[in-house]
Amino acid sequence: MNSGGPGYPLASLYVGDLHPDVTEAMLYQKFSPAGPIVSIRVCRDIITRRSLGYAYINFQQPADAECALDTMNYDVIKGRPIRIMWSQRDPALRKSGVGNIFIKNIDDSIDNKALYDTFSAFGNILSCKVVCDERGSKGYGFVHFETQEAANRAIETMNGMLLNDRKVFVGHFKSRKEREVEFGTKVMKFTNIYIKNFGDNLTDEKLKEAFSAFGKTLSVRVMRDEKGRSRGFGFVNYAHHEDAQKAVDEMNGKEMNGKIIYVGRAQKRLERQGELKRKFDQLKQDRIQRYQGVNLYVKNLDDSIDDERLRKEFSPYGTITSAKVMTEAGQSKGFGFVCFSSPEEATKAVTEMNGRIVATKPLYVALAQRREERKAILTNKYMQRMATLRTMPSPIIDSYHQSGYYMTVPQPPTRSFYNHNAVSNVRPIPRWPGQPQRPQDPYSSHIVGGSFARRGSTTITTVKQASTQAPRIIVVPVSMVEPPVHILGPEPLTASMLAAAPPMDQKQLLGDRLYPLILAQQPNLAGKITGMLLEIDNSELLHMLESPESLKSKAVGLFRALYVVMYTMFVR
Repeated sequence: MNSGGPGYPLASLYVGDLHPDVTEAMLYQKFSPAGPIVSIRVCRDIITRRSLGYAYINFQQPADAECALDTMNYDVIKGRPIRIMWSQRDPALRKSGVGNIFIKNIDDSIDNKALYDTFSAFGNILSCKVVCDERGSKGYGFVHFETQEAANRAIETMNGMLLNDRKVFVGHFKSRKEREVEFGTKVMKFTNIYIKNFGDNLTDEKLKEAFSAFGKTLSVRVMRDEKGRSRGFGFVNYAHHEDAQKAVDEMNGKEMNGKIIYVGRAQKRLERQGELKRKFDQLKQDRIQRYQGVNLYVKNLDDSIDDERLRKEFSPYGTITSAKVMTEAGQSKGFGFVCFSSPEEATKAVTEMNGRIVATKPLYVALAQRREERKAILTNKYMQRMATLRTMPSPIIDSYHQSGYYMTVPQPPTRSFYNHNAVSNVRPIPRWPGQPQRPQDPYSSHIVGGSFARRGSTTITTVKQASTQAPRIIVVPVSMVEPPVHILGPEPLTASMLAAAPPMDQKQLLGDRLYPLILAQQPNLAGKITGMLLEIDNSELLHMLESPESLKSKAVGLFRALYVVMYTMFVR
């Protein structure tokens, strides 16, 4: 395959038709034998973080990318054959349609690979796909050649040929706009009409007799089920469009066989479904506009409140067109809707009734919102909140990490005793990238979660970071030989110890002791919960360290709050 074709990066591949569970690690394991990889990215939804089913892989060398394309295309990952092609960041080539062909009436057994193998003889293929749904192949596909000449050769050779005993149509790709223009012209000159609601006693002969008066018919058919019984509809095909149009105008709404029949232009199922969808969407939009600003949502209703009581409570504020308490199995669900005749009345009702106690409960009253609107508003609020959190400074984490999230750096296994060479050479280093080193107290040393401080002359020690950064060379003062130090872990934190520590160290000391306790209770959200706890006053945090029950209660409350946020975002 020629890797120097126009319009795509030489070493970047697009990988499509991926299983939702495929990760970057799986793709690296699959493609790394082809050559060194610079980057892999599985594209995901910005809100749900679910895979969109495709990825981009950048190789160091174009030859390696070409090797992967030639040898791994249509290989199976997690039960699905993947589809590989050159990445084309400029959409002009795809949208132009140059070199793109359309194939229909494809047998169900032909997949992407079989179609690729069939058409690759005519030229270099940029992409090839059989269109499928959840039930399998939809019977058509597309092949995009690198040149228009290759596409023309494929059309001339393959159009009308048999593939798996089925005669296929192969032609130039046409955009939706071009197809709609052509389709509109055909619609204006239809000859096939559809008749329904004539009962189950009408035969082909009687149907032909009724409609042949309008012109020459080429075919007449009453549709029947497997037992030969009429399904109540049929088709009549005329030789001329004028005759078909006259039959529709004269017969639609007329009585036949004791029933009012419908007569109209015959439509394909997809066209009819699209037309019905457009009508439904228009009706839905009309209904939304009609109730915009006048429909109220009322919740926290007492179980004793019914439709009449709800109407009575809101009637002083205007003319009510409807009032409904939502029920299930005859029991109130605790919410309902009140619709006023004007937005001004609805606004007045919201102002007066929101928070008012009716029966035994305070009402919540607001303008009713569709689920899509409510979800969009909640999503927008969530994104704004996350953006604010990312920009807020945190005493625990620098700008490289999300504010409010406490992270621990894995420490290497420690021995019970360290000699002076192992201990005195190590100074506390920043826990996160970019965090400045703080000056050490010349009259004291601190041991915090495996970090140590010593004074003295200069030596050089290599300290391996927990991140992916390269090892850093740190100049550390070394003093006189000291006796071995026995490390037992962080000692209990007292108010005096906390007060003696610098302000920037106080949250660190608290976090080092809180995190292991939270980790034992909520391992999946320990970092987030610890970060949220550290926003509380230090005195209260000390009390939690001394009272495990108080800490557990607070952690459970924060966990529930996080769960509510996630539920609101991804379920509702």
